[in-house]
Formats: sequence, C-alpha cells, structure tokens
Amino acid sequence: MFVDKAKIKIKAGDGGDGAVSFHREKYVAAGGPDGGDGGRGGNIVFVADSNLSTLADFRYKRKYSAPKGENGRGGRCKGRNAEDLIIRVPVGTVVKEEQSGRILADVSDDKPYVVAKGGKGGWGNPHFATPVRQVPRFAKPGLPGEEFDVVLELKLLADVGLVGFPNVGKSTLVSVVSQAKPEIANYHFTTITPVLGVVSMGEGSSFVMADIPGLIEGAWQGTGLGHQFLRHVERCRMLVHIVDVSGSEGRNPIEDFETINAELAKFNPELAERPMIVAGNKCDMATDEQIAEFKEYVENKGYDFFPIMAAIRYDVDPMLKKIQEMLSKLPPISKYEAEPAPIVKVEDFDDHSVTIKNINGIYMVEADWLLQVMKGINFDDYESLNYFQKVLVNGGVIEALRKKGCNDGDTVSIYDIEFDFME
Repeated sequence: MFVDKAKIKIKAGDGGDGAVSFHREKYVAAGGPDGGDGGRGGNIVFVADSNLSTLADFRYKRKYSAPKGENGRGGRCKGRNAEDLIIRVPVGTVVKEEQSGRILADVSDDKPYVVAKGGKGGWGNPHFATPVRQVPRFAKPGLPGEEFDVVLELKLLADVGLVGFPNVGKSTLVSVVSQAKPEIANYHFTTITPVLGVVSMGEGSSFVMADIPGLIEGAWQGTGLGHQFLRHVERCRMLVHIVDVSGSEGRNPIEDFETINAELAKFNPELAERPMIVAGNKCDMATDEQIAEFKEYVENKGYDFFPIMAAIRYDVDPMLKKIQEMLSKLPPISKYEAEPAPIVKVEDFDDHSVTIKNINGIYMVEADWLLQVMKGINFDDYESLNYFQKVLVNGGVIEALRKKGCNDGDTVSIYDIEFDFME
C-alpha cells in the first residue's frame, strides 16, 4: 500500500540529573563536593533511506521516544550521553510540526536531520560551591527534551511530472521510455500510486519522470483520486501535460487542458508558473483537423506541442530531447528550508505561574512558560538578553523573587542560566 502522509509523536530524551556527592577518602576530613553532571538526552534524528518508498510503517507505530541521559555520579563522574534515536524515512519526506505547519526538516539527501534536541544534563553540586557555601547539598535536574506532534509528507523527487486526465496515456508513456512497469488498462484510475521511471538519454545523461495518478475537475478540493498525489507535483522541475487529442472519451481536448491547469493553480499557484510542454496523445485516433486545432490553441498559449502515439513510441523522441534541453537550463529539484521556531511571547500563555525554591541561598526558578520562551533567546546577543530581562519583569518573575526574599547579590538560577539578582 502506498502511504505518503502520516502523523507521529516524537520525544527527545530528557537530560540526566546532576549528582549530590562528597568526596570520601581516608585521612581527608573535608573532601568537598564531587557530584558529576548529568548526560545529554538523546536527539530524534531523521535519515533518508533509499530502500523505503512509502510511509506505511508509521501507520502502526506512532510514538517515538529517545532515551534519557544518564544521571551524574560521585567522583565527578559525568553521566553518559544517551544515544540518538534514528528514524528512517523515504527520500523526499518533509517533516512538519502538526499544530503550526512549520517545516522542521526536508529529508531529501544523505544528511542526518536533528528534529528534536535532547535535554541538557543537570549540574552536579560542585557547580554550586562558593567560599561561603562550601557544602552544597543540592544539584540541578536535567532539562526536558523537545517534544513535537509531527506530520510526515512524502513529496517525490522527480525532474518531470506527467499530469492530465485519467486514461490519457501517462502510464503508457512512462512504460515505453523507461524500465518502469506501471499497470496499464482501459479504465479510469488504473494508476492509483505515483510511478517513477528513469529515462536514459545516452551515456551520463538521464532524468526521472513521475507518472502522477489522473486528475479530474475539483481534484484540489478532494474530488477523485488524484488530489491525494498533487503534492508530488510540487517538486517537479517541469511538467508534461498529456491530453487525449482525439477526444475518444467524449471530452473536448481544449477543455481538458484548461481544467487540469486550473486544478494545478488552485492547489498551488506556483504550479501555474512551472515550465510545461504539451503532448497530444492518441493521434492515430484523431483527425488532422483535431490535431491542428489543438496545436494552434496550445501554441498560442505559449507552450511547445508534440503530437505523439505513446503506445508505439511514435514521435516520442523529439519530445524527450526537448525535455532534456529544458532541464539543462532549470534549477535543481526544489528543497524546503527548515523554518526557525517562532519567538514565544509572555502573552501567549494563560498560566504565568512561577515556582521559586530557596535551596541553600540559591533561588531556583521554574515555570513551564518561561522554559518555552528561553528556547528562543540568544544569551550571547545584547538585544536578545534585554528582551529576556523584560520577560522576567512583565512575566512577574522579578516580583515573585522579591516576595520570596531575594535581595541584591543573591544567586538566581533559571534552568541552565545563573545570575546575580539586582534590583
């Protein structure tokens, strides 16, 4: 079964907790704190696998969790970093955040893509030792790993996409110009999955052609079968629009041509601007007048027209040479860039509650909303740091610290950020 869309939940591993430990050795009266830091949680990594062709496996397993980092131990032993969880997907899979639609990765090459980062390990108690506080009996817990509900969409990587009504000869054309063997029959929707074929144009020259299941009017809204596969046309560098020029099924070729173009434009306006040539198939069943009329109409629209008989490969080679010529001037197959996480603002959260604990003179601040805001803060950037200070004021964190008894010079710890409190 061809499955090109799936929803899954991914959870990167939490960081390991820092350890509270003190050095114990004979004849050493006060060895001091020696708790190790926790290890990093495992990342969720997506990798393209050319042996996979569908997302069918994700229909049965929908939750993927990376392991947690190891906790720190005594003797300043740092916890081991957890192994990353590798998720293998077909080449051309786009990973999107379900809620926002934000693109997290386009897995279209052999590069590994870290989609969810594991949490940092917590600090052991030696980090909190000072000349005044020489026996810190506390450590930091590890930070949680990133968690997303994601949608996987397979968008085939093909140079040329064949579009047109059902039963116009798309599968036949792919079968005669490549080694692909799609099912061919004289009824609508014989092709129910996209079919890829490699067209060889001589030594060292070839391109990939995709047979997209037939489209009908209203396909962009979900009518018929082809609407499920319109997404596979989006990556194609150019299109070949195949029309039954003979009107053998009682339709008008010109109306067919305009209907399919309208469906492509409604689904994605960029497709209307994609380079395209037109192939008039089944010329053996058409009159010279029918071919001439359609040829004139198409060329007046600015498209190159090629009358062919795909079943016997009649006049197909000139069209293939034109395709090769056009591809040599076109940019490579499009790739989607990952979109940065949006800046989270204080007003985006209904719950602004803050938990503050005074542990041996250190004011530990915890708040779920604040952790989300901190993911978008660059603490090495002056403007970003100023924004974070405003967040602390507007979010009520500074006021909460005052109420808890925090004074000038006291140490404040917010997850993995530590600073001296100043009024």
